Amino acid sequence: MIAEIRQRISAGKFEFSKHATDQVVIRNITVEEICEAFASGEIIEDYPDDKYGPSCLIFGRTHRDRPIHIHCSYPTREYLKIITAYEPDPALWQDFRVRRIV
Repeated sequence: MIAEIRQRISAGKFEFSKHATDQVVIRNITVEEICEAFASGEIIEDYPDDKYGPSCLIFGRTHRDRPIHIHCSYPTREYLKIITAYEPDPALWQDFRVRRIV
């Protein structure tokens, strides 16, 4: 599935939810960084029964090695929906891939 997600991103076939738009501005994450994180990314959590439709959490790094998590829809429609994006808190994530038990 990550290959299909990358295809959508590289083709520019993605859109941001209102929440994602607000959050990337607040968190100072650029569209370029989102694309870089997808290019190097891996699916770390899968949400096939998400209430708004199947989705997953991607972990990737930018060219400057900034870790980014991106919650996005499955690539089942023409446009991939980016639900939110953030820089993960190392206190909450082990190697940014596995949630820590707090």
